[in-house]
Amino acid sequence: MSKVCEITGKSAMTGCNVSHSNRHTKRKFNLNLKTKRFWSEEEGRWVTLKVTAAGIKTINKKGLAVAMREAKAPKKVY
Repeated sequence: MSKVCEITGKSAMTGCNVSHSNRHTKRKFNLNLKTKRFWSEEEGRWVTLKVTAAGIKTINKKGLAVAMREAKAPKKVY
């Protein structure tokens, strides 16, 4: 399974390490990804998700059912 948040859709970014001599080498900015269990009232069971810290905050704010519904909805592209 890839390192992607199941709620926010965030994934790792790439960038550069910049040394004192201004030499650039590739690096990766990884996520603060955790495997966490949440209780689903609608289904009456535990749901295990791979979420970032921001995803956990979203679930705490909106609730599990709303956050999962929004994560499944197609994203608007402008």
